[in-house]
Amino acid sequence: MIADAKPSLSKTPVFVAGVSGLLFGIGLVLAGMTQPSKVVGFLDFGGDWDPSLAFVMGGAILVFAPAQWWIRRREKPALASTFSMPPKAHITKPLLIGSSLFGIGWGLSGFCPGPAIVSLGALLPEALLFGGGMVAGFVLFQWVGTRAGIETKKL
Repeated sequence: MIADAKPSLSKTPVFVAGVSGLLFGIGLVLAGMTQPSKVVGFLDFGGDWDPSLAFVMGGAILVFAPAQWWIRRREKPALASTFSMPPKAHITKPLLIGSSLFGIGWGLSGFCPGPAIVSLGALLPEALLFGGGMVAGFVLFQWVGTRAGIETKKL
């Protein structure tokens, strides 16, 4: 008996996520965004500023904005039964603290989580150390948050 060549709907989102991740990773490498020096250069307004990160962000916005406009006018998404849009959020103390810690880590290391994960594939010592520290931060937050009675989302 020949298996059905058409993937089931439940496998399709996983496949699309994999292809999207592959495109993301290739784009990061081609644009040089896996190099911490690019990030540090972008953040160095007083020295040798490197605007290449702004071009990558601009390119993402040029693709995302019209796609999002078109998608939001659809009755339902192509690969799910309903849209899963984030709720409009208020600026909260945890948001401010978390974004500050993220920014400090990003500025000190030159790694953002996405490029760090891509750089793990090259087994760069800096990426391995950053990735390990990032996972340790997730685990520490879960552990401290649970003991302090802070509602934490499971990873």
